[in-house]
Amino acid sequence: MAVVLPNTVLTLYALPHPWKRDANGVPVPPNPNLRPPARGSWPGAALEQPDGSWSIRLDPQAWPVKPGDTVTDTNGRSWTLTSARNHAVPSWGAADYVQATATLNPPEVP
Repeated sequence: MAVVLPNTVLTLYALPHPWKRDANGVPVPPNPNLRPPARGSWPGAALEQPDGSWSIRLDPQAWPVKPGDTVTDTNGRSWTLTSARNHAVPSWGAADYVQATATLNPPEVP
């Protein structure tokens, strides 16, 4: 297992979770044209994978994050998360991180 060191500062824009529900109890997603306020900015890593997806590493303070949340970096790039999980290393909190996969906005065209 390789250690991924921070290579940028990442800002998280998390959608409200859980979504509000309509009168029938069906979840109603927020307006996709309105970006939620930033939850915070932390050192992190964004690495493009061979298949074109992106591996994002966030500070554990960013948790909880869900698919659909957006992350930006200091270079103006933006990603939409497709999966996320919190990694807690027993007895070694300094090594905790949030691992996410994401797609670049807009996607790169080969």
